[in-house]
Amino acid sequence: MRVLMNAGPWLPVPPVGYGGIENIVASLVPELRRLGVEVVLASVGESTIEADDRVTVFETGQFAHIQRPYNQVMGVVQAHQHAVLRAAQRGDIDVVHDHVEAAGLVSMAALGTDAPPALHTLHWDLRKHPELYGTFDGGDRVRVNGVSAAQLARAPQALRDHAIGHVHLSTPLAAEPLPDTPRGPYAVVLGRIFPGKGQDLAARLAHEAGFDLILAGPVGPYQNAAALAGADPDNPDVRFWHEKVAPHVDGVRVRWIGTVTGRDRDLLVAGARVALFPLRWEEPGGTAVVESLALGTPVVGIARGCLPELIEEGHTGLLTGDEEALGDLVHKATAIDPAACRAEAERRFTPAVMAEAYLKLYERLR
Repeated sequence: MRVLMNAGPWLPVPPVGYGGIENIVASLVPELRRLGVEVVLASVGESTIEADDRVTVFETGQFAHIQRPYNQVMGVVQAHQHAVLRAAQRGDIDVVHDHVEAAGLVSMAALGTDAPPALHTLHWDLRKHPELYGTFDGGDRVRVNGVSAAQLARAPQALRDHAIGHVHLSTPLAAEPLPDTPRGPYAVVLGRIFPGKGQDLAARLAHEAGFDLILAGPVGPYQNAAALAGADPDNPDVRFWHEKVAPHVDGVRVRWIGTVTGRDRDLLVAGARVALFPLRWEEPGGTAVVESLALGTPVVGIARGCLPELIEEGHTGLLTGDEEALGDLVHKATAIDPAACRAEAERRFTPAVMAEAYLKLYERLR
């Protein structure tokens, strides 16, 4: 089987630092190739993951431009998708696996009945793009999958009619040795700082409930304090940071360390007492959740989106529907055995498990 894997034009595969979808593609591609699948990767030129062939328009990732006005950035995805569509029709592709929001789904459907079947993975909140998802018709050739059952349950009926199941996200950390690091006294929140992740809630509760907190992740495209100093003040993530989060960041009880990557990120999470997910949205996939479990770190969070599917209550984490209860749960979660968290990740969230699930979906499409 030869699969055209469309990772999009925003970040390389694997990304350097932040990059949820690109990290998932980076963990999926080697396992598919191990199973005998040939992979044609559609990404940017600086991607370093090994593949059997490549489709490239942009040499470098275009993420820094993603929040520019639409009329300045509208051609980026279209240029990338144009190359993907040409590759899909060249005659050697058995299945297209697309990960590009909205435009990927539409362009796959527009190819017509002679094109190879396509699977479009939905990585985001499906309340977005209601006009598209509420009217979508990909016929029998274009199917979608979710990254959790909860995500698909919230989809418009037209989209659910094209769904062939969900595949939980994975992390290579679940198949690698645990870092040798002592547990520290802090909780950690991973991810891009924006309202849906609730970093403002976590920072406030750290002061009120008396626990140390480290925030790790970019503010929009700004990876650290030095970059943020020259940030666009009209960027919505920057406004959220300055108005809601920064007032609680004192450098002692609450610290922001920017984007942390690679081994430093793993040691940060493995050394935390808990990974905190103070969600204010319906988290569709939970990459950072499965990474935390793989590093043996219990999860505390709001029981929204995919979290109830990923966390076994009282065994690998503690969830609540009450925002104000999160602070107490951070303290209570120290009773959870890190070994239980790791064992669950090894059973459910390795790249091999994810690749085998996707291979079954590809076979259903052919």
